[in-house]
Amino acid sequence: MAINKAYLNARHDESSDECMTPFYAVEPLLKYIPRNKTVWCPFDKEWSAFVKLLSTRNEVIHSHIDEGKDFFTYKPKHFDIIISNPPFSCKDKVLQRCYELNKPFAMLLPVSCIQGKKRVEMFMKNSLQILAFDLRVDYHTRGNMQETTKATYFGSAFFCKDILPLSLMFASLKKYDQSLGEKASAKRERLYQPSLFEEFEEMA
Repeated sequence: MAINKAYLNARHDESSDECMTPFYAVEPLLKYIPRNKTVWCPFDKEWSAFVKLLSTRNEVIHSHIDEGKDFFTYKPKHFDIIISNPPFSCKDKVLQRCYELNKPFAMLLPVSCIQGKKRVEMFMKNSLQILAFDLRVDYHTRGNMQETTKATYFGSAFFCKDILPLSLMFASLKKYDQSLGEKASAKRERLYQPSLFEEFEEMA
């Protein structure tokens, strides 16, 4: 049996939480976010790809625990949707908090989060939508905001509530490297064409 050496050598604790999302991983989600909604990005600073891309089309509130705004105790006065890439080590608490806030949300998490007794019970009690990708997301790690770390050992997907038109959607990633310090371009939205699944839905 083949051994995934990258997985065996990778960290799976809080030290692995620094996975900063590249622009290309946010882009497939944009078309599902109404432009008249206020988006809260609760694990993000101003340079986040979520903040930069969503700000080209929505009002965005960003917060971070480094600023004394802990997701588990803080929330803005007004927001319509929650979108972010949370620390993977506390994914269960993050999902639980999202459901408790009772707002539409999209959290970028490892695909393996679909499993787990407590999580499955949570998904069955509430509702779950998934936006899955054809490729693995390469994240910015080790403080490198210029380029992503290639050969990620895990797949990622957006775990959502009341965001997508169907429970399971698919999107093709178009990878490119762009520094998180650069300005986002709203024009890149047009690069994303509907998936075969979406085209079938429109024809039905």
